[in-house]
Amino acid sequence: MSDPQRILVTGGNRLDGTIRVGGAKNSALKLMAATLLAEGTYRFANVPRITDVALMSDLLRATGTSVDWDDSAAPILEITVPATIEPVAPYELVEQFRASIVVLGPMLARCGEARVALPGGDDFGPRPIDMHVRGLTELGVEFETKHGYIHASAPNLLGARVLLEFPSVGATENLVTAAVRAKGKTVIDNAAREPEIADLCELLNKMGARIEGSGSSTISIEGVEELHSADHTVIPDRIEAATYLSALAVAGGEMTIEGARHDHMVMLCQKFGEMGMRISPDADGIWAFAGARLRASDCSTLPYPGLATDFKPFLVAVLATADGVGIVTENLFAGRFRYVDELRRMGADIDTHSHHAVVRGVERLSGAPVKAHDIRAGAALVIAGLAAEGETVVAEAHHVARGYDDIAGKLNALGADIRVE
Repeated sequence: MSDPQRILVTGGNRLDGTIRVGGAKNSALKLMAATLLAEGTYRFANVPRITDVALMSDLLRATGTSVDWDDSAAPILEITVPATIEPVAPYELVEQFRASIVVLGPMLARCGEARVALPGGDDFGPRPIDMHVRGLTELGVEFETKHGYIHASAPNLLGARVLLEFPSVGATENLVTAAVRAKGKTVIDNAAREPEIADLCELLNKMGARIEGSGSSTISIEGVEELHSADHTVIPDRIEAATYLSALAVAGGEMTIEGARHDHMVMLCQKFGEMGMRISPDADGIWAFAGARLRASDCSTLPYPGLATDFKPFLVAVLATADGVGIVTENLFAGRFRYVDELRRMGADIDTHSHHAVVRGVERLSGAPVKAHDIRAGAALVIAGLAAEGETVVAEAHHVARGYDDIAGKLNALGADIRVE
């Protein structure tokens, strides 16, 4: 897979037509990691062909697992897990994407030990794994960190009641995948409620796990002795769908996003409705229309079902050309405003103060050379380019390829003018 180096966007075109959303990156990666729990062959449909999936495939191969695409009909990702795996996640893979930490739970459940490099990924501040460690310690896991690796051991995982101080998605996923093989019952309180958690639990139950309460703040897991392989279809990517809605918001037009789940992004759709878009679920996915210039609105990121932190760069890009002043507040992660400097290069009027961004909308942005610092910031710059006069050149576009399968081709099919180099 060759990654793009630059995305060139010529703004001013209206978007009209139908676009199909792919499988959720943030679900597919965790489903792939969960296969380490049991020997056998797994077949996954609706897996996005993106760089992060290729990286997770390489990480699984490092354990001795086979990962291949079956393109004989609809593309299927086939994963064959051997009777014995090597419970190691090497630095050269882990440092490239933070989702790699979710192999920790499956490795502990399967092997009683794991050696996982400290995770890397997007460049928007530290992503501590303290909650992962504290939660797994409650199940009897012992940790030691040395030479850049987490060494975890748990010959006998024991069920326990775990209260998360924050509904962390990654910590919830690692706890669930470890607890499915623990002796006794595990209850996770203040668990993350994201649709991707429910998708993971659905796969695990197909594999023979006994999980109740996924999608709620309390998840109960009764440990089992044996698990087996299963087939599964990945849920649609709500963040990709949000990207296309945001593109429509700045460019104007009418769009149907096939496969998108309105029930997975209710808060975002309500927010866009406040700003003047018309959005509704239909039989195929989500229908949306944007006519006149949108109105500014205040936005705050919160755990699901609130506005996802991954939506925030898109909302800042939309507010950059909205009518009025909007305040965007980041409540989840520090340091996630680096792309604001790039938007300012395009003429955006944005001030940042701690975890707030004050966005004063301008009528039109101006195309400029900019740089993507992470997946969603890169996509936000593409969105901003659609609202700019002239050409916007997004450098370091390999970040965008980590989370999007042919974003340029999909938007061009709606009337955008985007080239990839």
